[in-house]
This record gives sequence, structure tokens and C-alpha cells, in this order.
Amino acid sequence: MELSMLLDYAGDPRRAADEAAALETAGLDAVWVAEAWGFDSPTIMGYLAARTERMKIGSAIVNVYSRTPALIAQTAAGLDAMSGGRALLGLGASGPQVVEGWHGKPYDKPLGRTRETVELCRRIWRRETIDHHGITDMPLPPERGGRHGKPLKILTRPVRDRIPVYIASLGPANVALTAEIADGWLPTLFIPEKADAVWGSALAAGAAKRPAELGPLQTVAGGLLAIGEDAAKARDLARPQIALYVGGMGAPGRNFYNDLAVAYGYEEEARKIQELYLSGRKRDAAAAVPDEFCELMTLCGPEGYVRERVEAFREAGATMLNVTPVGPEPARLIETVKSWL
Repeated sequence: MELSMLLDYAGDPRRAADEAAALETAGLDAVWVAEAWGFDSPTIMGYLAARTERMKIGSAIVNVYSRTPALIAQTAAGLDAMSGGRALLGLGASGPQVVEGWHGKPYDKPLGRTRETVELCRRIWRRETIDHHGITDMPLPPERGGRHGKPLKILTRPVRDRIPVYIASLGPANVALTAEIADGWLPTLFIPEKADAVWGSALAAGAAKRPAELGPLQTVAGGLLAIGEDAAKARDLARPQIALYVGGMGAPGRNFYNDLAVAYGYEEEARKIQELYLSGRKRDAAAAVPDEFCELMTLCGPEGYVRERVEAFREAGATMLNVTPVGPEPARLIETVKSWL
């Protein structure tokens, strides 16, 4: 099992990147850079490539609406070149609020767009000449206004012709697609004890169609990390994040994270969290998150307990433990957990 962390994208990105880079010597294997509707992730990933030597650098996530498949492929190839073959491409559909509200694109065909983007990226990295017509047309045909385009292949030579592609997915159809075509899976709000009941069938359905050359699906999951006799209280730091996703990432009936909370068995709590969050009562929404939810998606407590949580994630299929160290000594936490893996 590898060890990674998600870069804090809400504050100073340069400081956060410097702190993450410093953890490379402590044993951190990878860092994931979010984008949402804040700073773009490729810029920060390029900075990390220059500040690190061994650590893998991934996007978590680049959405499949705001950039063309060709640009996504170019960006991943560029990062792979600048990092010496350490890029991880995390893709996803994101959600309607971000895609329509921020990028001004209709939220249509999320599964088709994801499949097409993965296919085109892999063809581009292999330096194929692209003549493709689907959701995306390459080149643009005359009937859609094209006049001068011709089939092209990427001008430069990628360092690797197979950059690992990870897909962020939650719904059954999207998880099945992930298990079929992706190198790895980026689930959110992952509870290892409940994962099989929620996603087991979808993962199995996708795996049944998975090409053998892809190898086993890699899974990135974890949560807040704090070790110590009084570290259990750090679980409460997960409340605002859970409330944000379950309550604020989408309108009622169009929130994938709320649907996940319901699937976990927190139906009434999910409804309450969403009502509170959307009415502006964010603190009350955070307080309404069930204690069990906070505990099971984090790794906070005495050392023996945290080791048990690590094994729970491993047994649930996690191949990369993704943690957020809490406290003044993140390097010590990374070193400790890395020694267990």
C-alpha cells in the first residue's frame, strides 16, 4: 500500500505545496491536487514537479467538461515530462453546480464524456493520428463549422505512452465504468466498513468487462490522520468537510454525496444536513453529521486504533492510503504510518 495526501487548496497554494514537498523525505508517495472552482491544478502540479524528486503528482480532479480531451492529454503529458514520469491523471465529471455554474457548460453525458476522454488521452499518448467523431469531433467536420482542420497527432513525444488514469466516481454506473476502464478509483467520503455494500456490485460489474492489460484496479481512500491518546477529538475536524459535500455540493435531488450518505444508512441525517447547509446554517449542518460517520472515514486515535483503521482501509481494497495529517508534526505522522504499510 502506498501513502498519499490531498493538497489543501483553500489556502495559500505555494505554502501548501512546499509543505507537501517536504513530506517526500518522510515517505509520502504521492500528492493529489484538487481544483474545484479555485486555483487550477496543473499550475500547482507543475510547481510540485519542480520541488520534488520521487513523489507522484496527481490531479484530483480535472473535470471532463471544461477542457477538451486533447488539452487534458497534453496537460498530463506535460506534467509527466516535467516530473520525469511521475504524473497521475485524476479525472471526473464533477457536478452540475460547478460545470454549469462556473464553466458554463451543459452537464450532459457524464459517463460518455468520461469514457471518451480516457480513450482519447490514451490514443494521444500513443501518438496516434486522431480522427475521432463522437461527443468530441477531432477534427471538426464541415457540417459543424469546420473548415481547415485535419487529423493530427501530438507534436511532442510523451515520456510515457500510458499515464495512469484515475476516475473520481460515486454512482453505480460511474463506478462500474471506473472498474472497467480506469487504472485507479478516487472515491470520496469512503467508509471501508460500508464500501462493499454500496459499491461491491458496481465494481464487480465493471471488473467483468475490464481488459486484462489494465491489471488490478487501484483504489485511493483514507481521511484525517491523528495519532495520540487524545487524538480522537481530531475527528470533529472532518465535520465541516462532510457537511459541505453532503449538504452543499448540489441542489436537493442532485447531490451525489448526499445520495452516498443515504446509501450508507444516514438517510434522515443526510436530509437534515442538507436543509441546514442550504439555509446558511453551516455550523449546525456540521454538528448534525453523525459521530459514526466522522469516526469511520478518519484515522484518529491511539496508535493501536489507527493501525486497525489502516487495516480496515486495506481490507476494503485501498491500495493507496490518502491521509490529511493533523497537528504540528505532519512528518512524524507520515513516517509512522509509512512504517506500517
